[in-house]
Amino acid sequence: MTMKSFILLAVLVTSVHTTTAAGSAAHRCFCQVTGTLDDCACDVETIDSFNNKEIFPKLQKLLASDYFRFYKVNLNNPCPFWTDHSQCGLKYCAVKPCTPGEVPEGLKSSSYKYSEAASQDIEECEKAEKLGAVNGSLSEETRQALQEWKKHDDESDRFCMLDDEDSPESQYVDLLLNPERFTGYKGPEAWRIWNSIYEENCFKPYSVKRPLNPLASNSGDDGPGFYRWLEGLCVEKRAFFRLISGLHASINIHLSTRYLLDENWFELKWGHNVSEFQLRFDEELTEGEGPKRLRNLYFLYLIELRALAKILPYFEHPTFHLYTGQHTQDNENKKLLLELLHIAKSFPLHFDETALFAGNKKEATKLKDDFKLTFKNISRIMDCVECFKCRLWGKLQTQGLGTALKILFSERQIEAIPNTSNTNPSFQLSRQEIVSLFNAFGRISTSIRELENFRSLLSNLKQ
Repeated sequence: MTMKSFILLAVLVTSVHTTTAAGSAAHRCFCQVTGTLDDCACDVETIDSFNNKEIFPKLQKLLASDYFRFYKVNLNNPCPFWTDHSQCGLKYCAVKPCTPGEVPEGLKSSSYKYSEAASQDIEECEKAEKLGAVNGSLSEETRQALQEWKKHDDESDRFCMLDDEDSPESQYVDLLLNPERFTGYKGPEAWRIWNSIYEENCFKPYSVKRPLNPLASNSGDDGPGFYRWLEGLCVEKRAFFRLISGLHASINIHLSTRYLLDENWFELKWGHNVSEFQLRFDEELTEGEGPKRLRNLYFLYLIELRALAKILPYFEHPTFHLYTGQHTQDNENKKLLLELLHIAKSFPLHFDETALFAGNKKEATKLKDDFKLTFKNISRIMDCVECFKCRLWGKLQTQGLGTALKILFSERQIEAIPNTSNTNPSFQLSRQEIVSLFNAFGRISTSIRELENFRSLLSNLKQ
């Protein structure tokens, strides 16, 4: 064999090896991310096409508007579960709150209202007159009790804890200026958060440990073994786990997408980190769990998409306004919002939430209460996240998912909305719930869109 022939053969062998390795990298992450999803009538490919072409562009435009970009949050709530709580010292963990001049006046004057200032004043006057007529003889203690009952009724409908927007600790944050990305927050502190969520709040037997969990002893289960216990659960508990797993997957995609690739005196370069994505989703590197996490992301997408389709009558109601004080922009944004919701409603293969909490009424009610309390607990765990930026986006996304669940299981109240044109609907969403609902779905939508980029990057990877 001549030297020229040998070199040519070596090039061919290297080329074949690289192609095989590159193909296997994409295969190991996406081998199961195809076809029909469990407990659903939909498939991955339909969701990809619908999200990337129909939903994603309009949703990003909506989320860039003033109503949705400013989120009021309390990042100083104490951790309710453990006392050895510290703060992340990394500079990328910091959150920059808004100054008073940066927040639109309409939001500051009506943090939980939707209509214009004049109608707000009328509503408050009418309420005062009614309370005065009915409650003029009530003691201060009784009035306080009535307020507590009303607060309890509001919270009983919710699947998550909301921050008190009137608290002096609550501040507006511009989400566009504080994007979700990799901050360097990892290790035992970060694992303790997810360990608490999965090991104590996912209806999972304590004897079953997650793969690659450094805080738990290795039970010897591989990925498929780990998922065997899930098959024996009722559909509601399976759904709960898949929602949490899907949320975790989405967050990991965001961190891999906006990763600090280079830092120097002149600029910071953020971009896709393929190696980080593989560490979180490669079948071999996650003991078989990674591709399942991605499938759970699609399940989460279907749940939140279904909630948007069901809430359409609420936002179509004439009393609802995306009020920021900028009349023209507010009207345009409401049109865009309704257009987006009509598109969401047109999706042909929606998740059927009536399959949940069906059967024996007493058992279903107990299960629903357990479901709600457990998710509330997870939303409280977000106050234990040491990284403020991670806490910001963790709170927003859990609140958004909790709001979606509230919508799915408030069917009767929502169906009655079109018949209440002269009165305020009994079903209400606070502005915090609305902003978190759409931004949380925006995060899921972005994750689905980014998977297309990672498929391409992995396919072209040279190993």
